[in-house]
Amino acid sequence: MTGRFARAGRLVALLLIAAGVQVTPAAAQPADSHASTAQAAAAERRHDVVTWGASADRIGDAVNDRSYRLIVRTSVAGDDLRIRLSNAFGDRPLTFDSAYAGIRQEGATVVRGTNKRLTFGGSRSVTVPAGATAYSDPLPGKVPAATDLAVSIHTSEASGTATGHSMAMQTSYAAEGDHTGEEAAASWTQPIGSWFYLDAVSVRTSSATGAVVALGDSITDGWQSTSDLNRRWPDYLARRLRATTGQVKGVANEGISGNKVLADGAGQSALNRLDRDVLSLPGVRTVFLFEGVNDIKAHSGVTAQDMIKGYREIIARAHEAGKCVVGATVAPFKGWYEWDTAAESVRQNINQFIRESGEFDAVTDFDRILRSPYDHERILPVFDGGDRLHPNDKGMQAMADAVDLKSLECSA
Repeated sequence: MTGRFARAGRLVALLLIAAGVQVTPAAAQPADSHASTAQAAAAERRHDVVTWGASADRIGDAVNDRSYRLIVRTSVAGDDLRIRLSNAFGDRPLTFDSAYAGIRQEGATVVRGTNKRLTFGGSRSVTVPAGATAYSDPLPGKVPAATDLAVSIHTSEASGTATGHSMAMQTSYAAEGDHTGEEAAASWTQPIGSWFYLDAVSVRTSSATGAVVALGDSITDGWQSTSDLNRRWPDYLARRLRATTGQVKGVANEGISGNKVLADGAGQSALNRLDRDVLSLPGVRTVFLFEGVNDIKAHSGVTAQDMIKGYREIIARAHEAGKCVVGATVAPFKGWYEWDTAAESVRQNINQFIRESGEFDAVTDFDRILRSPYDHERILPVFDGGDRLHPNDKGMQAMADAVDLKSLECSA
């Protein structure tokens, strides 16, 4: 071995030792062992990345002996699927005594042979304390991107407040009794429009792969997009990310209809739910912040400076957690019944800060994408879902197309 290659070999060995990989003497290894060992070490550098997420909120009263088959769409592919169950708004412990995950065929039917039992610390059941969440054990097997999963859970004794996501824009299913292990749809006779208890799904993939979390309100949540077709703007963004060679592949939609940055109401405020709904999710690289219109149009006395203070706190906390923050300008809403010139003035001042302050790591100008060229205070009619505030499918796609994908690759 020449001096140059010997030095390279020693460097590889030192790097592997630093990574915790045992290295045997070169004399005992075959000629190509350095390369194969390095490849093996690279294969070991894997981590969990969120492939689906939905913000938790209060969702009515818990129901005894109820099964839920929850249909969710993956963004990033991987293996070793894990689900996160949330009792964030419960006032007492909640036991899930059965949970399964499989590939959805159609409706409530699961592809034959894919419905697998999930465990929690090796047990078939888990009790989640009030205010807490719990992850399942990794489920062996591959999980494709852009695939509908059917996650089925059962609670034999439930009471108090249920936790979930009300406006799913996706049909899921409920049943009386425990039918979680069934692949057929016969027992799943109750279609529902909400996700109960499930707030995240993650997969294990390359450590180079990351995720973006969309923190927002009803526009991010998908209101006025077509139900059951995954046409929210984060869904369109996930499609774009799959088609690129970039490292950000996971997308979690943490929008809540009616949500505000500063005040609780329709869900906890963005400030109060940031840790649970965003920063706690695995593999997150970038926070995409698109919120503010509900604070503005509520006419609660909120000023542009109040909003800027809230944005700055989100930026600071995300940066402290090692995440980047992309800020999106607040979209036009003239014609919505709460619009007036005072609210418009606040919106314009907020958007000036987002565009010009330099405090965000990057900016996406949804205002310029969605507004009419003839009246900048109104949404372009072709993008209007019908209420002068929420974009339709075309508007959702235009929003996703406006995102600079390179901005999501940043590192804080």
